[in-house]
Amino acid sequence: MPSTPYDPPADNGLAILYLSAQLIVVNKPSGLLSVPGRGAGKEDCLSRRVQAEVPDAMIVHRLDMGTSGIVVMGRGTKAQRDLSVMFQERLVRKRYLALVDGQWTAAFTGEIELPINVDWPNRPKRIVDHAMGRPSLTRYRVLDTSATHALSRIELEPMTGRTHQLRVHMQAMGHPILGDDFYGTPASCAKAQRLMLHACGIEFSHPETGLPLCIDCPPPF
Repeated sequence: MPSTPYDPPADNGLAILYLSAQLIVVNKPSGLLSVPGRGAGKEDCLSRRVQAEVPDAMIVHRLDMGTSGIVVMGRGTKAQRDLSVMFQERLVRKRYLALVDGQWTAAFTGEIELPINVDWPNRPKRIVDHAMGRPSLTRYRVLDTSATHALSRIELEPMTGRTHQLRVHMQAMGHPILGDDFYGTPASCAKAQRLMLHACGIEFSHPETGLPLCIDCPPPF
């Protein structure tokens, strides 16, 4: 698959959703890498933009370049470690909003349980692989569907954290996310100028107080 030149969005300042002595939560724009990419010209990324203003911020998890929305960073090694453990042990609840191709006709709430593996000849793509794939579970809720515009708005909650999980599962359901040039069709890609996937909500225990912290970030679409 040919690569396209990296053209990150202009740096117009951080969109900070939450800030404390232990962590910072920001709204990542679509088209920006979470961390520096491989090769020259891919140094500009969310982590470096945040560290320019909050030097002790350290990445905890990532979003795909095309995905916008909530990213959590720990301030200092202890906060980063504590938060990383929460993510690894699935103690963090994440919600996403997606616009997908076609009018959804299956059940309006449910689960997608399809194992995912690397598509080795076409990496970094992933595929559903019932023989060798890792167990992968996504819960979904259809918010709206339109026959006129042939698209549906869906809330997605990944219960596992596989690479490209939501994108692969939506493709497997026959409803690729609009603007997804990895897993979509020419028609679904033509319906949007970006990947229409946004991390809109996150819930976890504050690393210092232990109290629940819930952060919402409405999608720009």
